[in-house]
Amino acid sequence: MDFLTVTLFALVGAAAQFVDGLLGMGFGITSASLLTVLGYSAVAASAGTHAAKVVTTLVSGVSHWREGNVDWRVLITVGVPGAVGAFIGAVVLTNIALDGARIWMAAILFLLGLTIIARFGYSKSLFPAMKLRTRNLWPIGLFGGFVDATGGGGWGPVATPSLMTVTRHKPHRIVGTVSASEFLVAASASIGFLFGAGEAGVPWLAVLGLVIGGVITAPIAARLAKKAPTAPLGVAVGGMVLMANTAVIASVLEIPGAISAAIVVVELLITIAIVIQVVKRTPAPT
Repeated sequence: MDFLTVTLFALVGAAAQFVDGLLGMGFGITSASLLTVLGYSAVAASAGTHAAKVVTTLVSGVSHWREGNVDWRVLITVGVPGAVGAFIGAVVLTNIALDGARIWMAAILFLLGLTIIARFGYSKSLFPAMKLRTRNLWPIGLFGGFVDATGGGGWGPVATPSLMTVTRHKPHRIVGTVSASEFLVAASASIGFLFGAGEAGVPWLAVLGLVIGGVITAPIAARLAKKAPTAPLGVAVGGMVLMANTAVIASVLEIPGAISAAIVVVELLITIAIVIQVVKRTPAPT
């Protein structure tokens, strides 16, 4: 059973980190969603995800830096406030009722799934179109770090599309910078969880699997970040997050299984339809 647990999460970690390295988002919300679906508490799911991200984001950040995908000024400007927000979010999450935390976490992840679909399916953003100077980007980091810790994931879904909207940097530079700065966020959140609830029951076998899989694919994703058609993949990630957290919300609210299953099927069909639409309008490579 232990071997199967590590293997399962290694596969999840490999896929999630590959997507995260390409899109600047995906590892946290994918891992946290799976842990929550498997019945782990909100604290355990978020703490375990961030423990794994301490390692995977370090490897991913170094890989993106080696590929020239990192802007260090932006990294510091959003990463340091992100670390502060993550610490606060971790402490907050460990001090609210577990049932409330579970549905709060699922609701956040559900909204982030919608954000991802909007960003990659329709080129929309939660932030109005504007161009900000680097020194004015810190609120994005602070908010993203807080959401990341309280939701188990969210740094990428907040920071990546926001920076793409309010800066003039090329997409692969934003993805690389967000991925590298996430190390600060993950480390700070992990310290916050240890400070707030050291005995929260971190699923260490799952963490080990996530680390093994993530470390393998992080360098590959960083190298492909400049070339890969990311829009269809982004929509697929968003749809997966919606489906996983619909199941969690339905469980907490005690919605009948047939109804929740029907909702998930509808979400799956809608996701497939949007992916097909995105693929059709994506220019063929020359």
